Amino acid sequence: MTQGGAARRTVLGAAVLAAGTSMTALGAGTASAAGGERAGGGQGGGGGYRDLPVPTVIGHRGACGYRPEHTLGSYQLALDLGADVIEQDIVPTKDGHLVCRHENEIGGTTDVADHPAFAARRTTKSIDGVSVTGWFTEDFTLAELKTLRAKERIPAVRQRNTLYDGRWAVPTFEEVLRWANREGRRRDKQVWLHVETKHPTYFRALGLGLEEPLTRLLRRYGRDGRDAAVFLQSFEPSSIQRLSRLVSAPRVVLLSAANTRPWDFEVAKDPRTVADLVKPEGLKWISGFAQGIGPTLDLVIPRDAAGRLGTPTTLVKDAHARGLLLHPYTARNENSFLPAEYRRGTDPAAYGDAFGAYAKYFEQGIDGIFTDNPDTGLLAAEAFRPGRGADR
Repeated sequence: MTQGGAARRTVLGAAVLAAGTSMTALGAGTASAAGGERAGGGQGGGGGYRDLPVPTVIGHRGACGYRPEHTLGSYQLALDLGADVIEQDIVPTKDGHLVCRHENEIGGTTDVADHPAFAARRTTKSIDGVSVTGWFTEDFTLAELKTLRAKERIPAVRQRNTLYDGRWAVPTFEEVLRWANREGRRRDKQVWLHVETKHPTYFRALGLGLEEPLTRLLRRYGRDGRDAAVFLQSFEPSSIQRLSRLVSAPRVVLLSAANTRPWDFEVAKDPRTVADLVKPEGLKWISGFAQGIGPTLDLVIPRDAAGRLGTPTTLVKDAHARGLLLHPYTARNENSFLPAEYRRGTDPAAYGDAFGAYAKYFEQGIDGIFTDNPDTGLLAAEAFRPGRGADR
């Protein structure tokens, strides 16, 4: 991407929201949605993800820098701050409902430990080869999960977010679809979602496959077409391949550290690592069933042993050569998450030079970025969006 004019250093709000008003309305799908809501939020057809502003700012788990993650409060704030797209991670309940949690282990993100009735459900499981102890969504019915309240996942870093502990329940993905449709009609602008299937191989082995129920909901709410206002993402390429056979909505393969293997590759004895997938031949393979990749930021610019940014890789150029967009993850404001040269002071929870870090990544030509702080990301992105005027 070529850099546009200088950013407009205006207060975010109306100005940022206005930047998205040219976005077209929702895409294919005509089925009626449950609860009397029209599919697609009552909006017309659109041109798809290529019409999104670039760099696209994706609210990571909503606006989880300011509210407990994966709550309607976090999603609403991300939208109000002007995020172009809002992310959901989905996991199943015991009775097959899809709910929004970053992980199926919910001890760290809900008050389940405070419910004596569920004390016996605490257990240890192997999730994608890792031993995890806690409480798991697949051991709860939706009705039981709805008795819990969400809380801040990393209170030591985001103590202010604990103010909102207990304010919101665990949302179902269908509730999020209804919310997005309502907000889309209210704003006369489509609300884009970025939906990740979590641990799909693990859940399929339990008889709780994610892709089919996700597809049914996407169809019901008119988000299954090629130009639908949704990205579908997974760290397991086989999940994206399965979704490619079920729906036409745009799809993104997530990529972790270079020396790791996707869990479905581990199960299938596929010897390829992420390092293989980011090579031109690996990207060519991905482009056969996906429209983009979501690499960790370290695959775009590696960090050295001291945590400073090193020499950029050729991943952006190579992915674009295969027609793939890039939505790397995750930008955050706090020192503890920033490259070393952008940290300020010694408090790991204090904000560093997040704008400097954003600029370095945007200079590489990435198409979008996941961020816990959508307002920061949007202000940083303004300088790299073509056609922007001078500072004022």
